[in-house]
Formats: sequence, C-alpha cells, structure tokens
Amino acid sequence: MTESVINLQRHAGTQLPLGEHVRMWVETDLDANCFYAIGLLGVTDRRVVSVQTKRNDGSLRQVELLPLSEILSITAKEQGALGAIEIQSNRGTTLVWRYTVGRSVPIHSLVLLIEKLKLADSEPEDIDEPDESELEPDAPLPPITKSFARLTQFAKPHFKMVLLGFVLTLAGTAASLIPSCVTEPLVDEVLIPYQEGRSRDLSLLPWLLGGLFGAAVVAWLLGWAKTWVLAWVSERVAADLRIRTYAHLQRMSLEFFGGKRTGDLISRIDTDTDRICYFISVHLIDFASDVIMLVMIAGIMIQKDFWLALVTLLPLPIISWLIHVVREKLRTGFIIGSRAWAEMTNVLADTIPGIRVVKAFAQEQREIDRFQVRNDNVVKANNRVNKLWSQFSPMVVLLTDLGIMLIWSFGVWEVLNHGLKVGRLSLFIALITKFYGRIEALSRLVEPTQRAANSAHRIFEILDRVPSIANPPNPVRPGRVRGEVEFRDVQFRYGTRPILKGVTLHIQPGEMIGLVGPSGAGKTTLINLVCRFHDVSEGAILIDGTDVRQFALEDYRRNIGIVLQEPFLFYGTIADNIAYGRPDATREEIISAAKAARAHEFILRQPDGYDSFVGERGMSLSGGERQRISIARALLIDPRILILDEATSAVDTETEREIQLALENLTRGRTTIAIAHRLSTLRRADRLVVLEQGRVTDIGPHDDLLARGGTYARLHQAQLDMAHGEVTEAT
Repeated sequence: MTESVINLQRHAGTQLPLGEHVRMWVETDLDANCFYAIGLLGVTDRRVVSVQTKRNDGSLRQVELLPLSEILSITAKEQGALGAIEIQSNRGTTLVWRYTVGRSVPIHSLVLLIEKLKLADSEPEDIDEPDESELEPDAPLPPITKSFARLTQFAKPHFKMVLLGFVLTLAGTAASLIPSCVTEPLVDEVLIPYQEGRSRDLSLLPWLLGGLFGAAVVAWLLGWAKTWVLAWVSERVAADLRIRTYAHLQRMSLEFFGGKRTGDLISRIDTDTDRICYFISVHLIDFASDVIMLVMIAGIMIQKDFWLALVTLLPLPIISWLIHVVREKLRTGFIIGSRAWAEMTNVLADTIPGIRVVKAFAQEQREIDRFQVRNDNVVKANNRVNKLWSQFSPMVVLLTDLGIMLIWSFGVWEVLNHGLKVGRLSLFIALITKFYGRIEALSRLVEPTQRAANSAHRIFEILDRVPSIANPPNPVRPGRVRGEVEFRDVQFRYGTRPILKGVTLHIQPGEMIGLVGPSGAGKTTLINLVCRFHDVSEGAILIDGTDVRQFALEDYRRNIGIVLQEPFLFYGTIADNIAYGRPDATREEIISAAKAARAHEFILRQPDGYDSFVGERGMSLSGGERQRISIARALLIDPRILILDEATSAVDTETEREIQLALENLTRGRTTIAIAHRLSTLRRADRLVVLEQGRVTDIGPHDDLLARGGTYARLHQAQLDMAHGEVTEAT
C-alpha cells in the first residue's frame, strides 16, 4: 500500500463519527472521465465512504459519506477493460465510481460486504470481511422456487417419464407405510389377547406377517423403479443443460469472454450441471418421498386420533422456522463457495496451458502458492457453511427426539387414564418415528437444495445474457460476396475510451490493403469490426453495399478467412485442423490446401502424416508449421475476404519465406486486409493505410508513402535500421 493511499485513509477517518471505523477499503484507479486517478471506496457498519483525488496534481478532491440506509441498490459490472460501481440512493441520485478490471475482485468483495451489512437479518458484529474470492452476483438472488421452476422447462420433453416417476414415488411411499398400519391389529388383535390368554386363534398372524413381508418387497421394487426412472430423467436434464449452456456460450460476443475467466465458465458447465443432475436423481427423489410420506402420515394420525396427532406435531413449527432462518444464510455461503471454487479452477486454467512460461521463468513455487491461497479460500468458504450446518442439524435432531418423547409421555398418560389401546399407541410411535425421521431427512436436504439452487442460478446467469452481436430480426443471406468493403465514418469506443474516430475507407474486390501504424492506433480493432466481433459505435461497415449488421452472422463469416499472429490449433489430427472450417472436405481437398500453404512436405515427415496428432494448442509443432497449417485452413474454405494479422512476425527469415509463398497463393483473387510490419508483406499490398490514434492519416502505395516522408516513411526507416543492426550483429 502506497503512502498516498495511507494518507487518504487517514484523512477519511477524520471525517467519520467518533468510534466508527472502516471495515474494508478498496482502491479505485479511474476518475469519472476514465482518467487515471487514485481513489478509495470503503464501508463502515453504517455508511459508504468515498475519497477522490484530483487527476492533475493528486491532491485531495473530496470525501463523501453515504448512509447505508439511503442505498436502494448497488452493482459492480465490467465491460471490456473497464468497470463501474453504481449506487442508487433513495434521494433519486446515482453515484458512480470507475475502475480497471484489475481491481474487479476486491471491488466485488466490497459490494458483497455492503449487501451483507444491508441485510435486515444480519447484525454487523456477525459479519466477517470477505475474502477476495467472495463475489456477489450483480443481481439479487431469485427465490429457490423460481430457480427450480425454470429447470422444469428442461424436464418438459421427458414429461411421461417424470409422471411415471411421480406415480412410482407415490405408490412406493404408500407401500412403505403398510408395515406401520399393520402394527395396530398385530398388537391389539393378536399379541395382547394371546399374552392375556383371551384368545388362542392365531389365524390372523400369517396374514399380518405376510402383509409385512409383501409390503417390504413391493416397496423395494417400487423404490428401485422410481430411482432408475428419475436418474434417467436427471441425466437427460443435465445433458440438455450442458448443451444449452455451451451453445449459448458459443453464440455470445467476444466482449462477454473478455470479462470472464475460463475456469469459472468451465466450472458452471461442468460442476454446476453435475450438481443439478445429482440433486434431481438423488435428493429430489428423497424430497418427493419425504413430503408424500409426511402428508400420508399426518393424514393417518389425524384420522386415528386428532388430539394425539396434535401433540405429536407440536415441534414441527419450530423446525420449519429453523429451516427458514438457515436457508438463505446457507445459500449465501454456497455462492461464496462456488466463486471460491471457480477462482481455484481459474488458476488451473491459467497455469496448465501456460506451463511452458511458468517453467521458463522458474515460477513453479509462485503458482503453487497462488493455488494454495485459492484452495484455502475454498476451505474457508466451506468452513463457514459447515459451522452453520453443525449448529442447525443437531438442533433438528433434538427437536425430533423431543417430539417422540412427547408422544410417549402423552400416549402413556392416555393409556393409563383414558383407556387408549396399546396397539393405537404402538401405531403412533411407529408413525411418529417415521414422521420425524422424514423431517430430519428433509432438514438434511436444505444443504444440497441450496447448492443446487445456486448452481441453477449460476447457469441461468449465462443463459439470461443476451449477445451484443446477434442476428437482425430479418437477416440478409449474403451467399458468396464479391468482397467490396467500405468504412463510412466508423467510430468505435471500448467502454468509454474512443478507439476509432471517424475512419472512412473504400476497398475494391480483390484489392490488398495493408494497415500500418504505431501500436494502439486501432488496426486490430478495425479488422475485428470487419469480422463483426464487435459492432461500430457510430457509422457503418458495408460489404457489397450492404451494412454488415443486416447479414446473418454465420453466412457472412463463411466469407471471411483469418490468419492470426499466434495461430490456434485444436487437439486432434493435422487433417482435422486444416478441415476445421469445412469438416466435410475430402482428403484430396485437404492435401491440395496444404500444398498451396507450403505445408505438405513437413506434414509428410510427421509420424502419421496427416493423421498425426498435434497435441493441445499444437505445441508439438513449430511456430512456422502451425502458421502454415492455419493458412491451409483458411485456403480450404476459399474466403472472399481475407484477414492477415501479423502472420509472419513471429518466425525466422527462412520460415517467413515459406509463409510468404503460401500467402501469395492465399491472397490471390481475394480482398485482403493485412496488418503487417514485415517489408515483404507491405510491398505486396496495393495500398497502405496509415492509422494514428484511431484516424486514417495517409493512404497510398508503398513508394508514394515513402516519397511523402510522413509516418509510414518513419516506420519504414526504423525497420530498415533494425534490420541493418541485426545483419551487422550477425556478421
């Protein structure tokens, strides 16, 4: 923590009422205009504290104190690299603090603490400061019933099996109650008369014992059948959830993934759907059986003896109240645990693919320590739940035992004073034992129910997100385009930061354009807009005279081929990677594309040729080999518009020569937009477009731009000097 931040904290403390202390501070690094400026945001037990500095000289700007009682809502959201905390107050005002995404974890932790402090059923002294892994959802949690009600849409296609499972559950529960009902006649009609010598007729005994045995067998068969049926349903519901969630992720825009961690998304599709599946197949069966059994037992007891039943059910309201109290606290704990688990998974998702970098910089112990911290957060989150659960569960057991003690006490008193038959008391004892056994079982279902509800909420958080780049209501099917590209006064902002500022450019079909300019000029943004990974903020991009926003996305993108600076290969064979854009391509077409990409010879040197596995991310191949496979992949789809993003910047001179020959085949007859720093690539362009600070500052062929002596000439000379230095060093 810097000295300036400490001074800000001290100054803010002087503005607080005597005896009031800040529970948690977080640092914001942007002012209202998104310029870098130090700021602090904190919370006490009673108010939110804000400290802001001036951007120019860093001097104190102001201290704001907002009582928690005046806060209507608080949210923290990120878009791209920027985030904002918004507080709606009951004065009708909205307060906003801005930050970069590097601050998002502690920011969300602060939001969680503020929300906790505002909860009516939480006392301030019972609230701990959250760990960085305790991230609160942006919206209030929906009721459990709403989360599970939404799951029913996935069960509708299997309605007949669900109905069958319910019928089997009903029948199995009824069969399991038969032994208890047989208890009364067995005691009153057989055992007591026989013991007292009043009857020697035991003809009823085989029927009663046979009923006990038969009921047990029937209950077992029905239980097996219902378990199989509901397990079948749960697997299909979980499978539908996984595919729906994964398909929705595939349709989300790139900006959505920019604000998400891979491990968190994997955790939602993997762990959360599995948890829902387990709940439906195991705990939902138990829940349905328990509820049906409770209703049946209550009905039987009330029908047999109302007052005895009333005494029996006395502890039930207390148990219901306990379940209500503990439910939401458990759910909050499970949210924290899920986020902590996702953060731990994020470490795995970062370090395993990047293991080469970890080892290259000898950072194994650092990553172990980082994983240890995330793992400890999981333990802490689970310990909080376990602490609450350890207090709740024994209390339920105590109350159920109290209920059984009450029925024994009242029943014995009734037998001694009012002639209640022992068989009737035995029946009630058997029923109440089952009743409170089911109550205890239901109380144990609170934990998995809350976990499943939280998992459902996390999945629906994804499904409820609407892609920012989507098909229009009546999309135009472009077919195979000619390749004419026009930028009309294109402007683009990333969050609140302007990137492109009025770019106008017209590219003819088959023309090759080179984009040059300093880093951060907007070159990559421009090609992302052509691919419609983002939409323009103002202006328009037209393909063959039609705004790209009118096209059907998939049809339009089939006309575009992309070769990136760092080509990505999937785990699989070389042939599969080349045919990724055209899975139906024949082996002859794949080989032809590989030959045109100058990749055929090195592929044949692989152990299994085109059927050789490249390993995850293509790590078994060199950078140049991966690049040529990506060129072959682009060639195979025969795109009308080609995007080259620094395609030769990361390879040696000899490999570059091979790639340049492949690129000549790839660009021939296609509209090409290339970002390149290599002179050989730039010279082949029909025109070069110079971008500076989001604006087009010059356009023309290579020689004309050199003659003008502007930005391009300066960049060109810098490359020549660098190349000359490399040659001198080598000699």
